[in-house]
Amino acid sequence: MKIIYFHGFGSSHASGTVEILRRTLAEDEVLAPDIPIDPTEALPYLKDLCQQEQPDIVIGTSMGGMYAQQMRAFKRIIVNPAFNMSTMSKVLKTGEHQFFNGRYDGAKTFRITKDIIQHHNQMERQQFKDITPEQQQTCWCLVGLHDKTVTNAEALFKKHYLAEHVIRFDGEHQLNDKVIKKVLIPLIEQLRNG
Repeated sequence: MKIIYFHGFGSSHASGTVEILRRTLAEDEVLAPDIPIDPTEALPYLKDLCQQEQPDIVIGTSMGGMYAQQMRAFKRIIVNPAFNMSTMSKVLKTGEHQFFNGRYDGAKTFRITKDIIQHHNQMERQQFKDITPEQQQTCWCLVGLHDKTVTNAEALFKKHYLAEHVIRFDGEHQLNDKVIKKVLIPLIEQLRNG
């Protein structure tokens, strides 16, 4: 099976989640791109990557969940999706920021501009357009009960997708080893066999 994982804001292909997925799903291929900072670059890049690689499942956390939701030709698992990045002023604020993990290009920092925030806003207003009933069947949302970073993911998901595809877990915004093994891996196995 081939899985593509989309990381959260300020992260990279080298996130701890990717390492755990690769270790736990050793028989499977887990691809993890570095997502460009500007959504005008990121969204076309991720759509092209998925078309080229044809993954069995696309998984995304936080910002990556927001992007993964838009990969509608594929089965998707979105974890604490940040559907409204442009209004998350604690996260998406102008200025220089440091990446949490190493990037393929070696970049250590990135800059958020007002234009990038505006690009997020423009994309967010379009992200739920024209979802078909078939596409509703192929997206699942994992929601951390103690997530203080993204608080509206479940309500927004249920507005556009199936309520029975929401899985709540005892956890916070970021995934940890325990949640990956107890919640995410069983869902991956269910989709593999379903």
